[in-house]
Amino acid sequence: MTTDSIEQLLVNGLQELYYTEQQLVDALETLAEQTNNEDASQAFSEHRDETQEHVNRLEQVFEQIGESVQTKDEQVVDALIDEHEQFAQENDGDVLDRYNIEVGQKTEHYEIAAYGNLTSLAGKLGYDEAANLLEETLREEESALDELSQVGERFDEQQIASD
Repeated sequence: MTTDSIEQLLVNGLQELYYTEQQLVDALETLAEQTNNEDASQAFSEHRDETQEHVNRLEQVFEQIGESVQTKDEQVVDALIDEHEQFAQENDGDVLDRYNIEVGQKTEHYEIAAYGNLTSLAGKLGYDEAANLLEETLREEESALDELSQVGERFDEQQIASD
């Protein structure tokens, strides 16, 4: 990928995040349906709704910076989804539930890094309203990671400690 400006780097990042969020809407629905742990399933379901809002918010960001809404394939999210699909075919029960929590956390870490970088770029390029929208999503991603971490801790205490 050749990028000739910081502005284009921002646009590329937004396109990748737009793709990522669209993929995660479906992935989170799958996680919610296949996870037996009630806390984790509920967290995935709630974050799915929030992720749909992230898609809408990114559309606003594109508008704010005067760019058309487009996606760009993101290999990181594709790899996480592919890895999860393979694992889910081969595992079930508590092992799959715990893995689902782990993959959710991995995804949140990725999104936090991406949103953090794009928030900074948008602000430095003078797109203050876009930066504010990105910052709002960043905070929601951090909150989702916190919730998943707590769910993971409770799961470990209940499932692993009882084994």
